[in-house]
Amino acid sequence: MNLKLKRPIIFFDLETTGVDTATDRIVEISMVKIGVNGEKEVKTRRINPEMHIPEAATAVHGITDEDVRDEPTFKQIAKSLAKFIEGCDFGGFNSNRFDLPLLVEEFMRVGVDVDFKRRKFIDVQNIFHKKEQRTLVAAYKFYCDKDLDNAHSAEADTLATYEVLEAQIAKYGDIGDTVEELAEFSTHTEVVDFAGRIAYDDAGCEIFTFGKYKGRRVEDVFRNDPSYYTWIMNGDFPLYTKKIVTEIRLRIK
Repeated sequence: MNLKLKRPIIFFDLETTGVDTATDRIVEISMVKIGVNGEKEVKTRRINPEMHIPEAATAVHGITDEDVRDEPTFKQIAKSLAKFIEGCDFGGFNSNRFDLPLLVEEFMRVGVDVDFKRRKFIDVQNIFHKKEQRTLVAAYKFYCDKDLDNAHSAEADTLATYEVLEAQIAKYGDIGDTVEELAEFSTHTEVVDFAGRIAYDDAGCEIFTFGKYKGRRVEDVFRNDPSYYTWIMNGDFPLYTKKIVTEIRLRIK
């Protein structure tokens, strides 16, 4: 195994009702837990999102309302899932921008507290884009010389992502082989809230990455325009983003 581990790592992929991390839901989740000795444990299951799966989403992953009608809701599996991922780092393909923020939202919606702050996150897509700039199907062909069957099946994508990372470590001598090194290399910007709405500037202060105050420090904005906090809290933002801005607002008070 090329990847050097100090603790287990979870490679995961989500199939969802859409691409909005604040409002969409998981319909299928697959996780591959890699132990420090290289042993794999695969868990895949479909989830009833408690909402209609749009036809556009079904066209991507092939999962319909009927397919998940009798499946458990996220709330029903949240505690066992939290136990499964406890003490693990994470890896995925485009996971830092989408899968991870959505997973965090699902846990927050059902009131299950999972501490993600102490975890490391490897985004295999970011490594790929920095080096080759292609899709997962192309990455699998490029690095592993295999055709990716069942693309957009959560389990197939998850297993392929792990194989691609193993091949990347073997191919590139400058990306590292530990979770810490790979997480640093695969992160574009150090974000505060997983969804990337708030990041750190060079001085380590929180700044907005969107809207009319893009690039401005959050503390300064809240001091000069207190109504902006209310606008965020009333808006369609991820719950975790609202949690972070509330912590900043309470801090300056």
